[in-house]
Amino acid sequence: MTTIDGSSVKKLIIACDAGMGSSVMLASTLKKQLKKQGVLVEHSPVAQIPTDADVVVTQAGLAERAQHTVPNIPVVPFQMFLGDPVIAKVVKAIQNGETVEV
Repeated sequence: MTTIDGSSVKKLIIACDAGMGSSVMLASTLKKQLKKQGVLVEHSPVAQIPTDADVVVTQAGLAERAQHTVPNIPVVPFQMFLGDPVIAKVVKAIQNGETVEV
């Protein structure tokens, strides 16, 4: 499990690999949801995740690769691009400034 302090997240990365557009859609959705908190949400290839990210959200099949790319940054794997409960927990923790285990 990964612990995330929502109050300290200033940069969230959506890491992808397939280039099918789903992760871009997710990034757009999270930008809107986290706008009031001033969180920068960016989309990045899994092999090029910025090292200044506070948390990385990626499809479960890419989580291990993401962790190798940025070993000191929490990586949150998810199953569904839209409506995944893990993503909802991360967003809620950031919005409320809470700590969450995912």
